Amino acid sequence: MKNNQDDVRPTDQEFSRKRKNNGSSTNNSSNNNNNNSQEYHIAKKIQNLEEEDNDMLSLSLSVRPAKPRRAVPEEESSPLSMPPLRIQEHQQQSLPVQTLLVSQPQPQLPLQLSPSHPLYIPPYVAESSGIPIYRHELAPGNAPPSRPLRSRRNPTQTPGEGKSDTVPALFPWATTHRATVHSLKYLLSKRITTITGEMQCKKCEKQYEMGYDLEKKFYEVGRYIAANKDSMHDRAPSVWMNPALPTCKFCEQENSAKPVIPDKKKEINWLFLLLGQLLGCCTLDQLKYFCKHTKNHRTGAKDRVLYLTYMGLCKQLDPAGPFNR
Repeated sequence: MKNNQDDVRPTDQEFSRKRKNNGSSTNNSSNNNNNNSQEYHIAKKIQNLEEEDNDMLSLSLSVRPAKPRRAVPEEESSPLSMPPLRIQEHQQQSLPVQTLLVSQPQPQLPLQLSPSHPLYIPPYVAESSGIPIYRHELAPGNAPPSRPLRSRRNPTQTPGEGKSDTVPALFPWATTHRATVHSLKYLLSKRITTITGEMQCKKCEKQYEMGYDLEKKFYEVGRYIAANKDSMHDRAPSVWMNPALPTCKFCEQENSAKPVIPDKKKEINWLFLLLGQLLGCCTLDQLKYFCKHTKNHRTGAKDRVLYLTYMGLCKQLDPAGPFNR
């Protein structure tokens, strides 16, 4: 029996060993299976991710069909090309500007001089002809061309209803036409050398007659105009607008004697006011009267109308002088 028991024990031990081995092998196999399943899932996920990446890559690389482009004509495709019609219009618009630039006349000096009256400023010397000299240091051939006169339309230049163009000559130097005097040549031929007029002192209020030397005073006015006409710009300077008055011969008050200007405009002593450079004492209405009857433009400020009055009277005295506007 002992032998049988001994025989049996080894067998049990063997069985226990086998069970342990089987258990360990089972555990190992289960562990291996678990590991294998985890690796399979990971590989499966990686494969799915790669497939998704490939799908996205294929979608991103896929090219959509391009829209058909409009055919551009050759005329529009060239940026420098211009429709013939526009080029022609552009040339037509640019031609007048070029023509104006080429044909634009050179500016002319407003001072008008004739060969018989070259400008010159020497001390006053009376000539044998009796005509005063207001000359500049310019040769007669180099005198600047005269500025053409512009005709102005004024429908109210004629006298009003019931008034005539002629009036009685109240002074020896006045004509029978309104606001008109004789020429210097005519007056000297008639030996009229002194122009007189009435003055009144603002202080003592006494009236008296005052006379101006015709040649000397007209020479002073003409020389002043010849020297300053370019800077006047068709406007009377301040010395004409606010003239310096003579000294009263009774009370000897300086800048006090004013010319007596009658209420009736046809009785104004225009030549006397010109020689004394006292036309600025006239009102604007009186100056417009002169411009109206001498066919001058009579609208505007007083300095403009006063300038035209000076030029008009000087032109009446000396038509060949530098007194054009």
